[in-house]
Amino acid sequence: MDTILYDDVLREIFLCLPSSSFPAVSSVSSRWHLLCRVSRTSLSLHIPPSSYTDNPPCVSDLLSLYPYLSSLFISSSDSTTEESNCLLRSVSSSCSTLLFLRCLHFLAAPVSSDALEFSFTSNSASFKQLNSLTISLSTPLFLGWIRSLPSLKELWIIMRSRDVVDIDYREEDGLWEYENSDSELPLESLCLSSLRSNVCGTGWLWRSCKKLQKLRLCKCDSIGDGGSFSSFGTCFQGLQDVELRDCRSIVVDRVLLKLAQECSSLVSLLVYDGGSENGLLSFIEGRRCNLRKLHLRLPFHLRDNHLSAISQNFRGLSSIRLQKCCLAIGDGLKTLGMAMGDELAELALTECDTVENKPGMLTTLEQSLKGLKKLDLSYNGMLLDKEFTYMLISCKNLTDLKLRDCWRLTGAALVSIVETCKKLESLDIVDCAGISADAIKTLVLNSPRLTRLQVDESKLLVLQEHGRRIDLSRLSFD
Repeated sequence: MDTILYDDVLREIFLCLPSSSFPAVSSVSSRWHLLCRVSRTSLSLHIPPSSYTDNPPCVSDLLSLYPYLSSLFISSSDSTTEESNCLLRSVSSSCSTLLFLRCLHFLAAPVSSDALEFSFTSNSASFKQLNSLTISLSTPLFLGWIRSLPSLKELWIIMRSRDVVDIDYREEDGLWEYENSDSELPLESLCLSSLRSNVCGTGWLWRSCKKLQKLRLCKCDSIGDGGSFSSFGTCFQGLQDVELRDCRSIVVDRVLLKLAQECSSLVSLLVYDGGSENGLLSFIEGRRCNLRKLHLRLPFHLRDNHLSAISQNFRGLSSIRLQKCCLAIGDGLKTLGMAMGDELAELALTECDTVENKPGMLTTLEQSLKGLKKLDLSYNGMLLDKEFTYMLISCKNLTDLKLRDCWRLTGAALVSIVETCKKLESLDIVDCAGISADAIKTLVLNSPRLTRLQVDESKLLVLQEHGRRIDLSRLSFD
């Protein structure tokens, strides 16, 4: 077999294999080992600090052994900016041979402006096919190099402090020339992480992202310097997906204000831990879009009046995920359920005080949601079998159910699932202490459509011991 197939044929076969099978395949023979290596499409490298002690790591020599790479992940712990610059230059010098490279994740120390200019501008031909980039930068932001990546669709910038605080702006003045230019970047997805106040360089980025479809802000204290806010609305015209995670309230409120004023194409909105009650309510009541997905984790800002406003203004929602809704006492959820009706396909109420403190609320809610296909009630430790069973009566179309850490549920809950949820394909019952392994075995035997089961390892071992008597081959376990 080793001599029958040509190298080109074997490479095409190896390209279709998952990366997890490469160790076994490469051990067949030295020829297969070589062909398997050159056929890899994804590679992750971690450069330890000790590698920089004597000589910098020569990544280019290593990468030359993998000509078919499409995704490259490089990380380095406790490295300095100088070491990170050296590492990026080494990567860029080898990219001329990586003709299929589309995704680069470079997570090391913040890269300096001159290293960026050298790597992406001076070697622009090497990165002309790159469409996804994740990189760590420092302030001030010099972003002119983005213009040298004509195929870039996804960009994730992680802001970190710079090793050298004092910056000679006279030496770097030339890097700011792009600020006054009128550019149109091909970016469709942009993520900024840890953006601090008074960061220069973001105004040009906002003005240039006219094709942006997805915006993600994580742990941001600001959207840039004072002049950036006037340019901020430019990128909102075609936005479809917005995520705001752990940002300051002023940032969340500004984004929600711009969405209400400028964006009519928004389909999905996620807000975790930020914003104000009035800011959220103003967005809901001033909506200009047909929102389909809404995910909120606002323990101290989400109230019943918000949920009632959502039910009036976003009747086309297909997915609602609420986490830690401590101040919503239940009336808003009932109003929301009655307004959504059969349109709602996904509902998540995780760590929700209303589930625990408002008996009968779930039963009333689910009577209005007969089209529900995905339900997540995880981390509601006080959820009892009786209310869960009554709720399931209306949920005959469920395909995905999550009950993680609902520790008061017992085997009776699984009996209700078997009797009612005939279409169930995925179930999560991790950390459900009241559900025994025998009850899970009964569920598996009587749920022919179930293909994915998340369960505690101890209970999984019991299931595997009964593997000869029940068919586990159709299930995937996480």
